[in-house]
Amino acid sequence: MSDGIPAAKTPWIKNEEPQKDNALWRLPEWYPDTPSQVMELLKTYHSELLKFNLRLNLVARTTEREADEVHFADCLQACQLITKTGLQGTVHDVGSGNGLPGIILGILNPNVAIHLIESDNRKCEFLKHTINAMQMKNVKVMSVRLESLKNANLTIGVTRGFASLSKTMLACNKIFSKGGRFFHLKGAAWSREIAQIPSQIMSVWTPHLLGEYSLPTSQARRGVIVTTKTS
Repeated sequence: MSDGIPAAKTPWIKNEEPQKDNALWRLPEWYPDTPSQVMELLKTYHSELLKFNLRLNLVARTTEREADEVHFADCLQACQLITKTGLQGTVHDVGSGNGLPGIILGILNPNVAIHLIESDNRKCEFLKHTINAMQMKNVKVMSVRLESLKNANLTIGVTRGFASLSKTMLACNKIFSKGGRFFHLKGAAWSREIAQIPSQIMSVWTPHLLGEYSLPTSQARRGVIVTTKTS
C-alpha cells in the first residue's frame, strides 16, 4: 500500500522480535465457522502484535502466551456484538494503542471506515505497519491527542482499556455529537463501573449493557457497555 512506513524512518520495524515460540493460536478451534480470510487476517495481526510487544509494550507480557484468548477472543466476541447493532458512518477507536478492538472491528466490517485514535507516535507507526501488512484499506490511523478533537462530532466510538466509564465519558464529552454511541469493552465488574458514574455525567450520557459473553477457556466474564450521548 502507498502509505507504508519507510524502514529508514522507523528502524525498529526492521529489527522486530520474533513471535513467541510458545504463543498459542486456538481461534480456528474455538470459532470454526469464521471465514478463512478473516481468520488469516486475525492470525497476521496476532503475529505482528507479538513481534513488536517487547519494544512497544502493546499488551502485558504476562498475557503474551494466551493473547489469542485474553485479547483476540475477547475482542472478536465483543466486535460481533457491536456489528449486530448496525454500523453506519465512521467508527473511531479511542485510545487505540495496540489497535484492539478497532482493527478487529475493521476485519469483520470491511465496508465500514475505522479510524484509530492514538497519541503515541511509536504505537501509531506499529498500527500503520500492521494495517499495511494486512492490506486493510478501511482502517486509518489518527495520530492526535483527544483534546485536539474538540467538537469533532463523532457518532460511533469503541474503546478497550482506556479508562473507567466515568473517566472515559468525561474525557470524550466534547468530541461526540448528540445521539452518538460509544461502545466500551469491559470485564466482569462492568455493573460496578456504571453504579459509580456521577450524576452530572449521567445527565449527559445514558449507559446500558449491550451483551455479556465468556472467554472460551478461562470462562472469564466480559461485557460490552453502550453509552449514548443525550445532550
